[in-house]
Amino acid sequence: MLIDHPRWSSELAAWGKALPHPRAILVNSAHWEASPLAHGATTSPMPLLYDFGGFPERFYRLTYPAPGNPGLVDRITALLGKAPTADPGRGLDHGAFIPLMLMYPGADIPVLQISLPTLAPKGLYDLGRRLAPLRDEGVLIFATGLLTHTFNIPDMSNPDAAPDPVLAHFDAWLGDALTRRDTNALLDYRTQAPGVRKALPTHEHFVPLFVALGAAVDDDAVTFPHHGFWFGNSMRSVQIG
Repeated sequence: MLIDHPRWSSELAAWGKALPHPRAILVNSAHWEASPLAHGATTSPMPLLYDFGGFPERFYRLTYPAPGNPGLVDRITALLGKAPTADPGRGLDHGAFIPLMLMYPGADIPVLQISLPTLAPKGLYDLGRRLAPLRDEGVLIFATGLLTHTFNIPDMSNPDAAPDPVLAHFDAWLGDALTRRDTNALLDYRTQAPGVRKALPTHEHFVPLFVALGAAVDDDAVTFPHHGFWFGNSMRSVQIG
């Protein structure tokens, strides 16, 4: 439902326009956990996976007919030394196609989605390291989730209410660690970050960040094209490089 939020949708649109136009997009979403590493559909147009329930009917009629990218599977195979498992019937989930609809509404950039093969930060960071050469080939490595993810929200009537101070503290810690590129602290966030148990009752929405971190080079600047809270959760977007 964030596509209906005027600030979030407009800032994502502005972010897409400000970025160099990618040759392809490799998506790693919180909504697909599969081990070993898997890739989704490569057909054109890409199918969509409406992996949500209880929302207005119009959300199930959303389209994003982006081209598939079988060639990117071959390139990933070369970088990893092993082909990802194919799941050819799996389309882009809502964690992928909703932000892409806003950032690249033309749906003209080939997209490939890969799974989260683990929730371990170091394993995902190492995966990003191995995929890093794709950046120099014009591929946008797009990790999508939420930096806090809790449904323990005291006021569901006001999506823009002030966040829980514990979640705000976690978000501030994270922003500082990212700005300083303190990779060791980030990898050890489960013990070093304040309020992590409340901010992240489960971790799948947070850990795609480590794929992006791994793909970054050491002197890449970190910026936050969007920052704020929505229904108490951090909407901080992170750009590295």
